[in-house]
Amino acid sequence: MSEFSSRLIAWQKVHGRHDLPWQNTTDPYAIWVSEIMLQQTQVAAVIGYYAKFMQRFPDIATLANATQEEVLQYWSGLGYYSRARNLHKAAITIMDIHGGEFPQNFDTIQTLSGIGRSTAAAIASFAFNQIQTILDGNVKRVLARHFLVEGWPSHPKIEKELWARAENLLPESQMIAYTQGLMDLGATLCTRSKPKCADCPLIDSCAAYKQQRVHQLPTPKPRKAIPEKNTTMLILVRGDDVMLEKRPPTGIWGGLWSFPEADISENLPELAYSRFGISTQFTQSLPQLSHAFTHFKLHIQPQQLTVLSNNSQVNEAGYLWLNIDDAIGAAIPTPVRKILQTLQLNLTSTHFSD
Repeated sequence: MSEFSSRLIAWQKVHGRHDLPWQNTTDPYAIWVSEIMLQQTQVAAVIGYYAKFMQRFPDIATLANATQEEVLQYWSGLGYYSRARNLHKAAITIMDIHGGEFPQNFDTIQTLSGIGRSTAAAIASFAFNQIQTILDGNVKRVLARHFLVEGWPSHPKIEKELWARAENLLPESQMIAYTQGLMDLGATLCTRSKPKCADCPLIDSCAAYKQQRVHQLPTPKPRKAIPEKNTTMLILVRGDDVMLEKRPPTGIWGGLWSFPEADISENLPELAYSRFGISTQFTQSLPQLSHAFTHFKLHIQPQQLTVLSNNSQVNEAGYLWLNIDDAIGAAIPTPVRKILQTLQLNLTSTHFSD
């Protein structure tokens, strides 16, 4: 066993995290759900979602038998919704193709929707004690600093080098402690900002520390101007109800409920009549808000319209009227929830003033 591995394992047993909700189990389902939730999301944000998700979907069969909409509802607010769609799709695959048993073969695990090499390795290590290496963002940072690997870690050439280094470090035993140790070190000590080098078990062999270059590594992603987009959301209000529109199954917020959108220059009452056959009058502009996606930033201008007359068209598939309280708990994106909460406050204060 390498000095790197032995020190990391010894440190993890004493100083690592041992009481997270998805730890101390070899259930591949529980581990799989946690690993998918933890992709691009901090532990603190995941814990509450994980508890509710596992309570509602305690096993693969329950998840597979649920509707995608309900799965998205329990994911609502966690972001990166393709993760939830892939989780649901993979559960169905496990039931249909693997007899309801999570596959143990490493290559087979990677054939499931939403599971790449690193996630498969984490599941294989924690659930089946297999000797497989992980390489998530935290681990890339640890290795880049320890071995002084320059270049953006997600560049194919640099990533290939990091995979090779990670494979060379694998111990022949104690894989759970080793894998968890890598995760814990990157999450608690070898952090992106304000790393706690003095507490690191690998300080003596860390090349970046020796050369005082810890804060320079890993090399940041080359900066590009982030495109900005604008949209108007139609907040159609009928008493205490609002109208929601189902978004396409793929793409941004795929499968979630949202507000109908319009071009910022359109006449909104005319648009509401032509699209939905309902008469409305403009009420007010709600506060603008912005939401950052991975590849662009979206500026949203919510425009509230009061419905004057109904039409059966709005009961067609893909649209529904919901009480604002129910809408807030539906499978909706975070910005839509924020708009609904603002609207809820406005209507509450109006009722009180009346």
